[in-house]
Amino acid sequence: MQIWVDADACPKVIKEVLFRAAERTQIMVTLVANQGMKTPPSRFIRSLQVPSGFDVADNEIVRRCESGDLVITADIPLAADVIEKGAVALNPRGERYTPATIRERLTMRDFMDTLRASGVQTGGPDSLNQRDRQLFANELEKWILATTRTQNSR
Repeated sequence: MQIWVDADACPKVIKEVLFRAAERTQIMVTLVANQGMKTPPSRFIRSLQVPSGFDVADNEIVRRCESGDLVITADIPLAADVIEKGAVALNPRGERYTPATIRERLTMRDFMDTLRASGVQTGGPDSLNQRDRQLFANELEKWILATTRTQNSR
């Protein structure tokens, strides 16, 4: 099992949480982006630079992730694609996407896109706060514990 990060838009503080978790658990964390990413020296952390272009990083994550992997993304269509492959999707605010909730999120995203296209100002998300970071760390820990239990029971 490993962790894939849609790194272009992932907040630095979330990457730092992931870097600490990678070292502590020895789980591979791969940041995928269309620009170079600085990572701390570690055999458990790597970056993968993909060519620029619409959804190139997302497509690479979908191609490489496997069932049981964790994907960190705020991109709803990417989350839907990796869930379909059997991976787990978690956004940087600590919300775990599930097969039961992802369709609703896709519908809301499409609705908001339609509003923006018609000129309605919808605003962006609130800035990441301490509560969001804690929720993210908690959900990450739940995934790590579940993954560890699964691997130990084999």
